[in-house]
Amino acid sequence: MDYKNRIFGAAIVKAINSNYNADFSGQPRTLPDGTVYATDKAFKYAVKNYLKDVYTDDENIFYFKRFNEEFVPFSLDDAYANMFPGNKDTKDKKVVAKDILSCLDIRLFGATFAKKGKSNNIAISVHGPVQINHGVNIWKENNIFSEQIMSPFRNPDEKSEEKQATTLGRQSKLQEGHYLHHFSVNPQNLKEVVELAGEGAENVSDSDIAKLKEAMSRGVTWYDSAAKAGSENEALIWIVLKEGSKLVLPNLTQLVKMEEEKQDGRVVLDCTDLTVKSKEFENQIEEVEIARNDTSILIKNEPGIAVVKDL
Repeated sequence: MDYKNRIFGAAIVKAINSNYNADFSGQPRTLPDGTVYATDKAFKYAVKNYLKDVYTDDENIFYFKRFNEEFVPFSLDDAYANMFPGNKDTKDKKVVAKDILSCLDIRLFGATFAKKGKSNNIAISVHGPVQINHGVNIWKENNIFSEQIMSPFRNPDEKSEEKQATTLGRQSKLQEGHYLHHFSVNPQNLKEVVELAGEGAENVSDSDIAKLKEAMSRGVTWYDSAAKAGSENEALIWIVLKEGSKLVLPNLTQLVKMEEEKQDGRVVLDCTDLTVKSKEFENQIEEVEIARNDTSILIKNEPGIAVVKDL
């Protein structure tokens, strides 16, 4: 069944002695004032990776790095031909639109898809229902530290003065951070491309949204690389508006605040402003759900209509 409600929410990612989202120098990303942040791509990657691993038999995930038999990454055309071999030479835009809409990540996050043809190119822009903001550290500190690490291999450069010695590297991590990603979901964003694709094209469904919610609450914890060890899902705020509501909620970074002092070793998220806003528009809100890791975060002054549960 097609999903019709709009959603606003926030995902909080905890990082303890971890590098949730490094820049190209290997440092945690920082704003000009020194505040640590993460791109929306970091969170989307964790979500897509979870969906790929957990629903591998049920769903196609298109925008994910894959390799050919020579271990060379696929191009966009290669990926399309691999996933839809019967349509690899198609010149029909409707066929391509229907194919890419069969991929869960494109139905959720959208895509700019350009397929090269023998006589013409096919370009389709999909405005995804799910829009995720950069995640900003809402903890009081932004303490980054670096440490040297040793490689088990020597430098092969014969001109190096240290060619007989093993090489040294460096890794950087954030001592403690709590990244808040605001997000919104508007199923109407897919309307135009679904109409283009025609009969049989997949729209975002109840099942898609249920999988998205699951992946948003578990994906970062699930993806446990060496650099990201210590990065975990900490909380998910999920606000569903009533069908047909035109309400636009503020960015949730304006409605929740992390207190500077911990309680019993847990950070405290104060939802007072969110509660006030929820009360103001309670006739347009269908439900509010707050899922949290009870061992690391305490939710304070949550909306009275909220259902609070463990991740």
